[in-house]
Amino acid sequence: MKTTFAAPMLRLRLALLRANPVLLAAALVLLAMAGAFAWTLHAVWAMERRQAAYAAPARPTARPATTPAPAPKPAPVAPPDNLAAFYGALGERGDVEQQVKTLFALAAKSGLVLRQGEYKPGYERNAHVYTYQVSLPVKGSYAAIWQFAMAALRAIPFASLDEISFHRDAIGDATVEARLRLTLYLRDGTARP
Repeated sequence: MKTTFAAPMLRLRLALLRANPVLLAAALVLLAMAGAFAWTLHAVWAMERRQAAYAAPARPTARPATTPAPAPKPAPVAPPDNLAAFYGALGERGDVEQQVKTLFALAAKSGLVLRQGEYKPGYERNAHVYTYQVSLPVKGSYAAIWQFAMAALRAIPFASLDEISFHRDAIGDATVEARLRLTLYLRDGTARP
């Protein structure tokens, strides 16, 4: 008696028709997940082997352990006089007009329209520092205003940018109005406590 290929296929087809479709789908999903897991493990192991082969030449060769010589103790360093450095970084109170001229020159260089500003001198009693607040309304592009603000802080290192506010009339308007408030920290040239 000859066995043909059709007989086993017919039995398989009949078994599949009798099987529950949900169980059959679950079995197929499990089979697919097992295959994906095996493929992932193979890829991870291959990557680990490549990394190990790459790192092998970079590993240092083992040297016999030696005891390092004790480092010499550094000579004590005198602490810096931070208070003197602080007062040394301040601007001179008599040069305020020159600093304001610098601000106007930087605004012109940045392409900004700078109207007349507001100026307010002050004195910080606890720090023994004079202050000079400069409030400048400027008009120009957003980038030019920020360029001016950063250039002012670079040119006058004893200044701080305390506030900046922007106003635009319309969303599509390229010109922005801004108000910058800078404070200059100054000394009067006398000895500090």
